[in-house]
Amino acid sequence: MNFNKIDFNSWQRTDIFHHYMNQNTSFSLTNEMDITALYQFIKQKEYRFYPAFIFMITRVINSHPSFRTGYNKDGDLGYWDTVEPLYTIFDQPSESFSAIWTHVPVDFNTFQDTYISDVEKYKRSGKLFPKTPVPENVFSLSMIPWTSFTGFNLNINNNSRYLLPIITAGGFIHKENSIFLPLSLQVHHSVCDGYHAGLFMNAVQELAGTPEDWLL
Repeated sequence: MNFNKIDFNSWQRTDIFHHYMNQNTSFSLTNEMDITALYQFIKQKEYRFYPAFIFMITRVINSHPSFRTGYNKDGDLGYWDTVEPLYTIFDQPSESFSAIWTHVPVDFNTFQDTYISDVEKYKRSGKLFPKTPVPENVFSLSMIPWTSFTGFNLNINNNSRYLLPIITAGGFIHKENSIFLPLSLQVHHSVCDGYHAGLFMNAVQELAGTPEDWLL
């Protein structure tokens, strides 16, 4: 886990960063992603959707340093070489959830096996963060499969220095012969603009349309 400190004297984004940090501006963008090809491929290979989704999103997040930019424990601004997903899992009996992290390797099958092991181990822990220690280089990801939505927003009022993206997905939307997934991206404007949000959504859609290129 290598952390690259940002030099404000040479960083091209310095003025933008300070402006939006002073305003504490974040924004969210929601889109309906066509996951028809991804869903069909997962069913054909007898994979699970949630780990495939986590694997896909982590790949996109790690594709651009803007999505990996934040503060480390020492208060330095910079970006990690890679980040890992901190994702929610649901406990049906208690109708509550936990947030756990799992290392994402290059190979999906390895990740899915570790994901299944982690979920079985921690899903009835009764704790919010049962798998400790939680590393610094994690981004937040969750899924609300019980309902779809056209917009989603989280409000973080006690930590204006949280800069990493937050991703939330909803329940499937069936339209004729296609399947869509509502997907919300929330970012801090100091490190991400609309351009970066567009990069994220376009990259997710591209991967969802070509699952055989990265799931095998």
